[in-house]
Amino acid sequence: MEVKSFVFSPFSENTYVLYDETKEAVIIDPGCLSQAEKMKLKGFITENQLTVKALLLTHAHLDHVFGAAYVKRTFGVEMYMHPNEKVILDDVELRCKTWGIEGYEPVEADKYFDEGDTFKFGNSSLDIVFVPGHAPGHVAFISHKDRFIIGGDCLFSRSIGRTDFPYCSHEDLLNSIRTKFFALPEDYVVYAGHMQPTIIGEEKKYNPFLK
Repeated sequence: MEVKSFVFSPFSENTYVLYDETKEAVIIDPGCLSQAEKMKLKGFITENQLTVKALLLTHAHLDHVFGAAYVKRTFGVEMYMHPNEKVILDDVELRCKTWGIEGYEPVEADKYFDEGDTFKFGNSSLDIVFVPGHAPGHVAFISHKDRFIIGGDCLFSRSIGRTDFPYCSHEDLLNSIRTKFFALPEDYVVYAGHMQPTIIGEEKKYNPFLK
């Protein structure tokens, strides 16, 4: 499986396109806000002759869903998230208006998934784990075949996700990281929602929030 990342919006959010040799793909956390960012995402899909099969969300904070309606409409796909994220997604439009962020189109989930589900596309599969803390319905996507996790805003390089938003829990976040992320082999790559990728073993040793 190939992992292509884009850094979008003033929040420097990482949007991911995952695809394999079948040319089937999924888009995860579309943070594209400007028209130029949307065209950059579409251009990559077109140039690589990919067929987008679904839109997947790790969670529904505004910087991860700026481009969700665009992706659904442009590629004719359904959006999947955890049901606990509905309260977060429903609040995005108000928060954008409050903070003066223009360009967001309201969007709704089509389907829901939970701990233990597997999402398949092409010759690839992603195991879904429930990792609340930064958001009440936060999930992560694991490829055991390719030894990586798309972790959203849980674990960063030498840092962790914020827990000062509504519906956050610092205790739950630390528990999610320790029981789900740190249960993986140390060579697994963590593709996070912001900043550069990291490795499980490095975070076990050096992350100051998890000592």
